[in-house]
Amino acid sequence: MSFVVDTCVLIDILIADKAWAKASARTLTKYLDAGLVISPLSLIELAPAFSGDRFRQAEFLEGVGVDFSESWEREDTEMAATVWTHYARTRKSKTITKRPMADILIGAFSMRFSGLLTRNEDAGYSGTDRACELAHAGVNAQRARVRA
Repeated sequence: MSFVVDTCVLIDILIADKAWAKASARTLTKYLDAGLVISPLSLIELAPAFSGDRFRQAEFLEGVGVDFSESWEREDTEMAATVWTHYARTRKSKTITKRPMADILIGAFSMRFSGLLTRNEDAGYSGTDRACELAHAGVNAQRARVRA
């Protein structure tokens, strides 16, 4: 089953980020045979990097081996609602880091797949149990994240 690629990993490669591009590219190469996909939200997040030129964006994604045709499904919405509810309750206690809605949605989308390829160390996506691949400055470390 495919892995979901987080937006930050693709941006690292696109802009040739000095700190992250090589590790991010190695991570994609490592999982290419399993299949790589992005969420519809990541497609939207990437659009400004291509000045809205969908043809150039498609060329880039195809070039790095990422499928961008996966649709959002009802179960993604239900998972996102569950995670957001947990996050909202926990946030009130101020015991967790702020999460943009995009992170919640991408995390929920990734639950239908084998995992999420990201470099965000706090990518546990509260309320989910998920293995995340973290690309650390030249070192790929597989970590299981469990957030209550």
